[in-house]
Amino acid sequence: MAAPVTIDHRSTDYSLKRAYWLALASDLAYKDEAAIDAQAREWGFDTVRHHETRFTPPFPLQDTQAYTMASEGMVVTAFRGTEPKQIKDWLSDATAPPHSGPGGTGYVHDGFAQALESIWPDVQNTHAELRGNDQSVWFTGHSLGGALAMLAGARMYLEDPRLAADGVYTYGQPRTCDSALATACNTGLRERLYRFVNNNDIVPQLPPEPPYAHADTLRYIDSHGRVRESMSLIGGLTDHAAGLTADPLAPASDGVRDHFMHSYLTALEKNLT
Repeated sequence: MAAPVTIDHRSTDYSLKRAYWLALASDLAYKDEAAIDAQAREWGFDTVRHHETRFTPPFPLQDTQAYTMASEGMVVTAFRGTEPKQIKDWLSDATAPPHSGPGGTGYVHDGFAQALESIWPDVQNTHAELRGNDQSVWFTGHSLGGALAMLAGARMYLEDPRLAADGVYTYGQPRTCDSALATACNTGLRERLYRFVNNNDIVPQLPPEPPYAHADTLRYIDSHGRVRESMSLIGGLTDHAAGLTADPLAPASDGVRDHFMHSYLTALEKNLT
């Protein structure tokens, strides 16, 4: 890893340094509670709360996990993702029913809606308890965690605009909602919602479009590891093809390899230097 990133607990501007640090926070969500608590303290957060719900079959997930850390200047909730194969198989199921979106806006993949709902009351109560010093508020997550972070940001904004998060950063996020909710996020979370996609990562291509859609604020990591704020259609197709040649013996594995959190961290770290 690069040298530790200095965290500005008060600023709310977009930066690659913040994107890298929130990616580290997303990666931390995969660790156990002791590791999360220790790292949060190193980052200057004196309070940590853990959120978890266990599911029973036939729900496709075993649990939903997240943590919230708070300082005098900043509150961050990071949602844990899941294994690439598990979420890929799940999202490939075209029979998944829609679920009414936050504030009655649009529709959401039912699995994401249920996963967030299972811990949302605890997250809300934690924010109500810890958000008392005009702190900045952030949601982040990788993979499934990215979908839940996006929904959390949308839900907070649509259900009580006064509490809108200052930023939502996701990594390898699948399509989470329909175009109506995506459009609402483009409007209400403009210049707050940033969706990082690493080259041929397979998960952001699922579930199929339509009926599912992405919000607009893409940050694309090209085959050379550069973060781009825009990419033409032809340029994107060429770059996707270049990524597939990275491993000529197993080109089909590129979509899974590009999804790993380590790949996102490596690319973002490279952009800082």
